[in-house]
Amino acid sequence: MKFNKFDKRISSEIITLAIPIIFSNLSRVVMGLTDMAMVSRLGAVALAATGMGSLLLWVVMSMGIGVRTAVQTVTSRRLGQKIFHECGHALHNGIILVLIIAIPATLFGTYYAHEIAELFLDDLLVISQCANYIHIGFYGVFFVLAAFAFQGFYTGVEETKIHMKVTIVSNIINVYLNAGLIYGSEGIKIFFEKLGFPHLAIFWQWYDFPAMAVKGAALATVIASGWAVVQYSLHIVNEKIKRYEPFRFQHSATNLIQQIKLGFPIGAQEVISMMGFAIFYKIIGTIGTVELATSEVILNIAHASFMPAVGVGMAAATLVGKYLGEEDPDNAELSVWAALKWSLIIMGSMGVLFIFGPHLVIPIFSNDPDIIRLGIPCLQIVGVLQYFDAIGLTLFFVLTGAGNTRFPAAVNMSICWLMFLPLAYYLSTYLKMGVVGAWLGFAAWIVPFAIIMALKVSTGSWKEIEV
Repeated sequence: MKFNKFDKRISSEIITLAIPIIFSNLSRVVMGLTDMAMVSRLGAVALAATGMGSLLLWVVMSMGIGVRTAVQTVTSRRLGQKIFHECGHALHNGIILVLIIAIPATLFGTYYAHEIAELFLDDLLVISQCANYIHIGFYGVFFVLAAFAFQGFYTGVEETKIHMKVTIVSNIINVYLNAGLIYGSEGIKIFFEKLGFPHLAIFWQWYDFPAMAVKGAALATVIASGWAVVQYSLHIVNEKIKRYEPFRFQHSATNLIQQIKLGFPIGAQEVISMMGFAIFYKIIGTIGTVELATSEVILNIAHASFMPAVGVGMAAATLVGKYLGEEDPDNAELSVWAALKWSLIIMGSMGVLFIFGPHLVIPIFSNDPDIIRLGIPCLQIVGVLQYFDAIGLTLFFVLTGAGNTRFPAAVNMSICWLMFLPLAYYLSTYLKMGVVGAWLGFAAWIVPFAIIMALKVSTGSWKEIEV
């Protein structure tokens, strides 16, 4: 690839597609941070339990990213080839894959919730609350995975505004339900009075709802995820969407197998990498509950910073797939450079804030002085890594959008387990550097991944892939 190829039109296409995804991703993260802030009022135990519970649920739900990748890759390629009915077919196959994954996962997770929590936690109080959280959370696996399938479809046909609308609405529902279900009828009244909006508690006053604490946070998420699927489904009657024939159900074992081959490496990578992060949390949990709560805060802040780059990457994946479908590799390459530019601008700006202003960011999410003290150097480490993460994330999406899902998945898993986890353990436990050492180990994942993705994309081999 040449290093001087930038195009204003392609750059505009990238950001036009990316902005709705960025807003939807940011809304999800903001609502997630709001959830965390609500739960943090219950104490470090509840925060640690919810953080680990969310992560353990994500180990399963992250398989939906594989489904989304497969649906988006096929849909964008067929869009470029103008084989519109196969775009709808890709969505149908995605829903079939969701059912195959969700049914056994839900049965297993709800039955073994306590045993799963025990594998990753040592504190008995945290284990109990975490088990309650994931027991309820596993009932939402189908909804979350189905939403990923819809997201891949709408992004693949360049209708990212639909994804934005659905995500924002469902996240608002999640936060409002959180307030009522976590605190109960009395607690929510006090909560909104402190915020200066006492009238918002009116819908919780007709019945004496008990405070469900951590269980309430999980239940709110399940209900909001269910609504997201309903809203996504309603949009398929849109006139713009009808040409993709989403109601024309058809079966093709060949196409289904193709999507499994595209999605399985990414889904497996997400699950195995998230298991790695669960081990990372377990390492930190052995240091202490406050350290675990600190990492929950840092991870959520980091999540907020890279979600915009995910939006840019998804936009790049759609354009790369579409232009390769149109047999126009030059514009596909221009899409790569435009995406890199925007990702570096966005994540680089966040990096500056994290490096020079961590003491301004962390208190927004926790007023615990120990969490603030431990979190400042951790967030500065994350700030430095923003620049590498921007490159690695964007090029990951470029390769998957072109149809190469195996290479980035294999690299990601390998670096996670062979470099990140061993170094995080060595620094935090063996050298007794604590939570700061654990987050220093994070660099052993982000930096090599970015370098390898850059080298792979620079070969140009992704332009020859058939989907």
